[in-house]
Amino acid sequence: MASTPSTSVPSAIASAVELARARRRRQKRRRWPLAVVLGCVFLLAAGVVILRAYGYGYHPLAQAAKSQLAAARGQAPAGLEQLAKLERENKRLAAALVDLVPKGFYLVIDQTHNRLSLRKQDQEQLKAACSAGGGVVLIESGGGKRKWVFDTPRGRFSVLRKVENPVWKKPDWAFLEEGEPIPKNDSERFEYGMLGEYALHFGNGYMIHGTLYERLLGRSVTHGCIRLGRDDLRQVYASCPIGTPIFIY
Repeated sequence: MASTPSTSVPSAIASAVELARARRRRQKRRRWPLAVVLGCVFLLAAGVVILRAYGYGYHPLAQAAKSQLAAARGQAPAGLEQLAKLERENKRLAAALVDLVPKGFYLVIDQTHNRLSLRKQDQEQLKAACSAGGGVVLIESGGGKRKWVFDTPRGRFSVLRKVENPVWKKPDWAFLEEGEPIPKNDSERFEYGMLGEYALHFGNGYMIHGTLYERLLGRSVTHGCIRLGRDDLRQVYASCPIGTPIFIY
């Protein structure tokens, strides 16, 4: 009988050990997905418990829709009456708003952002950069008590007078601002060309007029009047007859 080599025993032992290790690795891999599944189930259950504790719950969509429909039907008489009332009020306000919109041309001036809009009913005909009052305060010095605030008035106005090639009659504050003496002769107050080609007066000395300093349009730098560039002023002057509404805000 042939004898078994002595090296076969250690080899058999090593193979058995390796086989056992492989079996344990396979068992671990099988347990890992199971652990994941169990963990997800636990988190889902915990989430449901928390939601229910705060008054939330899960309902199928069809069931929720049926519940909402039933609730709506139960409140239908009061709800429909309220809806009809709101619709009637909306129509009344819409009609009143239409009546407030001027039928022809009108001007809307945003003095905060220095923008002028020429509109005809609900259509904008021109949008232009302008310059409104800067809000500067001037107090007469030398014992005088007069005070001027150079701001543009807000509200609803209208074109009262239109002038071609207007001449500016400088008021007292213009001389005080420049540090010059106030003239006694009115002929020394007139300046030509300062107001551009046209001027539209809208009350209390305020005008929409042109300017020699178009580079400053878009800034609040005037003494209260509204300045426009040459081309924009031409369109406004041609489109706005006397009585044209002016809205300044």
